[in-house]
Amino acid sequence: MGRFGIQERNAEGQMVVDFAKRMEMAVVNTFFQKRQEHRVTYKSGGRSTQVDYILCRWCNLKEISNCKVVVAESVARQHRMVVCRMTLVVRKMKRAKAGQRTKWWKLKKEECCMTFRKDLRQALGGQEVLPNDWTTTANVIRETGRSVLGVSSGRKVDKETWWWNEEVKECVRRKRLAKKRWDTERTEESRQEYREMQHKVKVEVAKAKQGAYDDLYARLDSKEGETDLYRLARQRDRDGKDVQQARVIKDRDGSVLTGASSVMGRWKEYFKELMNEENEREQRAEEVTVVDQEVAKISEDEVRRALKRMKSGKALGPDDIPVEVWKCLGEMAVIF
Repeated sequence: MGRFGIQERNAEGQMVVDFAKRMEMAVVNTFFQKRQEHRVTYKSGGRSTQVDYILCRWCNLKEISNCKVVVAESVARQHRMVVCRMTLVVRKMKRAKAGQRTKWWKLKKEECCMTFRKDLRQALGGQEVLPNDWTTTANVIRETGRSVLGVSSGRKVDKETWWWNEEVKECVRRKRLAKKRWDTERTEESRQEYREMQHKVKVEVAKAKQGAYDDLYARLDSKEGETDLYRLARQRDRDGKDVQQARVIKDRDGSVLTGASSVMGRWKEYFKELMNEENEREQRAEEVTVVDQEVAKISEDEVRRALKRMKSGKALGPDDIPVEVWKCLGEMAVIF
């Protein structure tokens, strides 16, 4: 409450104050010194009182510069309009940078895998076994992965530049520098240098693109390329689909439904059966023999078989460590 209310509080007024106190709010009307005519919100039969309020969070009170009653305007009978002026600072929100990810996919290469194992042992002080502590081990693995394999920039890969190699990137960088030099100097020498770099970039791009497609075709013909082949087929299938068009709906007999009302009726019938059908409940045996024996610990052979069955290239879990790491570490990971 401010110091500029009107007369005394009654029970209802005290309820407003108690509510504001519980919610950490302020009664804005009472913080500005005005003439009584500009504080009275209800006037009838010779009685003048303050029954309409504006409340705000206590922390935002400093952003309010004025609050008063407009005498000439009425919202309802005998009720006057209460106005409040606020000065809000609109801060421009910074775009959150796309999440940077460790390049775990590099572990497919044997040389990267060997370097990762070597650096991990060095980070552990030359030990051949991982520390018997999950938090410590996970942190060391993540830090080693970032330092050895690198971190992605967080930007999406351009579909037209996926085949760029280091030579192409270097030529493009030099071409941009030549363009800047020509823009600033505007000499015949700088112009000729820029045109030469343009031609060189086109040649390097053509060579890199041809080499990348040759490698892609060779890989698709091999046994290891089946995964890439199915991935490309799925991508082409998704690109060719119309996301705005619903798939074909069939009735109970397998006939295709075309009308909107018949399609909606079929969906209603389907969900009615799905949500109300009772399934058979499992009957528990009345007498169950309790076996009192110690459960065997997980063996190393079980871990080896489980790691062998796990697929690579899957989404990361909360620990940000993929299964490729444990496969790369071999027996060290199995024992851990």
